[in-house]
Amino acid sequence: MRNTSTRALALGLVIMALPLPAAAYIGPGAGLSAIGSLVALVGAFFLLLAGFVWYPVKRLLRGRAGTGGNASSRDPDPSAEQ
Repeated sequence: MRNTSTRALALGLVIMALPLPAAAYIGPGAGLSAIGSLVALVGAFFLLLAGFVWYPVKRLLRGRAGTGGNASSRDPDPSAEQ
């Protein structure tokens, strides 16, 4: 008796685990909204990555350009005005 109930339980679990086709419909408005949200999420992610990469590089390039400039333009000599 125990063997039969174990087999029945196993068969029931297998049947419940099988995927069944869903009778679902997504209208054009909901589908376009989902696609638009996905595009916005992906775009925001790439802008986030670009911000994390671009701004430190920009600061590095700006700092490198500032060190090679003319020293007199940064610190004017007060005696040169007379």
